[in-house]
Amino acid sequence: MGVTATGKTDLAIRLAERLPIDIISVDSTMVYRGLDIGTGKPDPRLLKRIPHGLVDIRNPNETYSVHEFLCDAWKLIAKSNTLGRLPLLVGGTMLYFRVLRDGLAELPAGDARIRAQIEARAKAQGWEELHEELKRQDPRAAAGMAPENAARITRALEVAAITGKTISAWWQAGNRGGWREKACAQVKEIALDHPDKKMHWLLLEERLNAMFERGLVTEVETLRARHRDLSLSSVSMRAVGYRQIWQGLDQGHSEQETFDAAFAATRRLAKRQRTWLRRFPGVTRIRSDDANIERVLEDQMAQLLDRAQSS
Repeated sequence: MGVTATGKTDLAIRLAERLPIDIISVDSTMVYRGLDIGTGKPDPRLLKRIPHGLVDIRNPNETYSVHEFLCDAWKLIAKSNTLGRLPLLVGGTMLYFRVLRDGLAELPAGDARIRAQIEARAKAQGWEELHEELKRQDPRAAAGMAPENAARITRALEVAAITGKTISAWWQAGNRGGWREKACAQVKEIALDHPDKKMHWLLLEERLNAMFERGLVTEVETLRARHRDLSLSSVSMRAVGYRQIWQGLDQGHSEQETFDAAFAATRRLAKRQRTWLRRFPGVTRIRSDDANIERVLEDQMAQLLDRAQSS
């Protein structure tokens, strides 16, 4: 797991070339077909040679829930274990990692009337204002949600309105279908981060520049033309980069203005990911600029494989 642009995917691929590893993506955007450049998704030839579980499994106008991820990931983990291979979960969607560790909270059913009221308020005030409201009401929940994440903000406010209890209190109360309720699995949590935030910002800028040069704006234009029912409120288009480009196209922004908005959103994403990482106290932290990172991880994974095969 780890912060964006720390080389998680490339590192996993290099390890999978030498060890019996099954890569399982923990990325809420890579699940969507056609969202390629902005997600840093490996190219089709590489995916054919080194398959990644949970990549390209939904159309961009469809939804993919946290519960679906939990069920799908566990099936792939179990299959990998059965084959005597090492399931390696790789990505930056920290909520997904949390539900793998802790399970999903039992939550009340939705209320269409309350949800409609929240969405009407968002239309009038903007999602950032509702995120500020959630921050005052439930700072723990708000800290893990982007200000533009309409679905999660709506659900948090909806649960509080229905029950009078914050969604984070529901999370704390219990879980359902979680990793630790399944058959025994030993888990090693490893997090990558760059030790120098200013240097990391430069890497983020270089990476985003490369995406724009490769045609990220054209990719969004193609998605808009191909999927007529796709909109800014679609789950896939809430992804960092895609959302800002969509807004830029709608509002007639210059490419530089769109880039600046996407870069600011990327920096906010990195900050949120670092906040999430503090919720994994047992994680092994590794500097992404460590020259020995590949050898260190290869040794650790070889030990895990030996232990699994001898048990």
